[in-house]
Amino acid sequence: MTLLEVRGVTKEFVTRGEGAMARKSTFTAVDDVSFEVELGETLAIVGESGSGKSTTARIAARLLEPTSGTVVFDGQDVTRATGRDLATFRNNVQVVFQDPFSSLNPRYTIERIVTAPLTYQGIAPPGGRRACAQELMARVGLNPDHCQRYPAQFSGGQAQRIGIARALAVNPKLVICDEAVSALDVSIQAQVLELLMRLQRESGFSYIFIAHDLAVVRQISQRVAVMNQGRIVELGSRDQVFGDPRDDYTKTLLAAVPRINPEWDARRRRKEAP
Repeated sequence: MTLLEVRGVTKEFVTRGEGAMARKSTFTAVDDVSFEVELGETLAIVGESGSGKSTTARIAARLLEPTSGTVVFDGQDVTRATGRDLATFRNNVQVVFQDPFSSLNPRYTIERIVTAPLTYQGIAPPGGRRACAQELMARVGLNPDHCQRYPAQFSGGQAQRIGIARALAVNPKLVICDEAVSALDVSIQAQVLELLMRLQRESGFSYIFIAHDLAVVRQISQRVAVMNQGRIVELGSRDQVFGDPRDDYTKTLLAAVPRINPEWDARRRRKEAP
């Protein structure tokens, strides 16, 4: 079942050069992009910085308005949705951002942060907000008794788990992870990725996973879209894109991924064997 359809989306930004007489110009960040996300799947969008992947994700989340094209969610055109229709869409689509600390208000307790989507939607959780916050914290592997602490009292990995807990508060159908693990240490990345995959198995929601790290993408995705200069240049299953890439840009990206020398790996395994 198709959950999200992005059809022919283009996003142009108007820029102005320096000086009083500078002329305006138009920069096309996303150019005629189309893709679908199925219910329960993870679609990864990869590419270099400036390729347009984050802009595409923000359009899909209705955080940016497209210059042209449409966004269809669960069979409804939400491109220009307002009022109650937009509120319903916001309830079903949540975002986890790259920098956990910049997305968490340092003056708010964790309880207030993770239950904020419920406040905005006018939802009163059974048992109250404290119980809801504690349940969400436990779900993402944090101590429920710490819900009265502040963001600065947590590590980067813990802060990202708080961001994930906030996204799950309204039981969304789609979670958009915009470089959600790129700011974390490698060992913490693995823990957060495992958490994301476990939560998806438990709840069945979909992910759009924005990343530039192909090793991370290979671990979490079922399908991959490769973006370059604002366009999708390749779209297919994970195995097809990684095993038999068709576009030269995709081949270049894959060639840049560090690989373990098989002989070194074999020697390491022999040394570690009991």
